[in-house]
Amino acid sequence: MKDYDDEEGGERGSFIAYLITKGRRSGKEHRVPLRLVRYNGRLYASRRDMKSDWMKNILHDQHVTVEMVDGNRLEGIARLVDDESLCRIVSMLKYKDEARASMKRVVVEIEVKGDSKE
Repeated sequence: MKDYDDEEGGERGSFIAYLITKGRRSGKEHRVPLRLVRYNGRLYASRRDMKSDWMKNILHDQHVTVEMVDGNRLEGIARLVDDESLCRIVSMLKYKDEARASMKRVVVEIEVKGDSKE
């Protein structure tokens, strides 16, 4: 999961994992592969708008699971990010292409249970 270290010694970078949410209508597990970003001890998911099922599911129920490629599962709470500078950082870490990185995106922060923000 570690791509490189940031100034504070924390892990940051992007990786592919499954985001698992609870379906807002069906109540069933909804599992989608996404490129997530790790930055300052948190995980972030983003997209260009609020129209995806996983985003709508998070708005309905903030409890999520992130399943790594090795099968390890992390439980967490997801929240919309309203800090524009943090959204830009997440986009820059997610996309190497400057044009894509500069596009405005909706970002969700995932606080993994057991982790705390310092």
